[in-house]
Amino acid sequence: MHVARRLGLCLLPLLAACSNTGTYPAPDKGMSASSVVKTDIDRVLEAQQLEVFAGLKRIAEKLYRRNPREFRRAGYGSVEAAMDRLFQAEHNWRLEEFGGRRGTEVIVLAFQDDFAGDRVAALVAGLGGMIRTAYQDRTELFVVDELDPQALYNAARNVEIAIWRLSNKRDAQGELYILSNAGRSAEGEPANLSYEREFGKIIAHLDFASRLVADKNRRVVVRVVQTLATAVLLPVH
Repeated sequence: MHVARRLGLCLLPLLAACSNTGTYPAPDKGMSASSVVKTDIDRVLEAQQLEVFAGLKRIAEKLYRRNPREFRRAGYGSVEAAMDRLFQAEHNWRLEEFGGRRGTEVIVLAFQDDFAGDRVAALVAGLGGMIRTAYQDRTELFVVDELDPQALYNAARNVEIAIWRLSNKRDAQGELYILSNAGRSAEGEPANLSYEREFGKIIAHLDFASRLVADKNRRVVVRVVQTLATAVLLPVH
């Protein structure tokens, strides 16, 4: 048995399965008839996607609480309303305010000077759409489904690029476009790196999913090395 498959099986008791409804994948309430046409790896991949979107949801809430001006730009009066718009509405990660665009095309808007909309929504919705594309818009997987390990790998690298831009990209006035991590304060309070930890978990899940799929289907993933400061977002189809 391949190493990736053994690791995947070890994770099964720790992860919950996903259902096939909604923009935000939800845990399955129990066994279903579809379970008989799933492999153990299918269940692991479903569970990992659930964990990825749970992490993305935590990041979105943290960013909105630190950057309340962003949801106000979109006409929302609270973090909760803005979160419902992102994770409960049936928009398939194509928000009307972004002209029907999805994925990496939306991520870049969060760091453009001439963008006057909700930058948190652009970042989170862009990442959400990109990740769903990497999972071929499936929240439930079966034996006959074959994900592309390269798409999952590219999605992980794009999350790394997004982290760098979040922490480093500044507007014409020298201000960060979106506030996230905070360094050690003048009073000696410890640095807040919780955003990077959450993003790190997402990257780990995507990389592991890529390895599982590559091992299962005997596919080769092309590794890409870029300098984050000049990196371009990789295609995810």
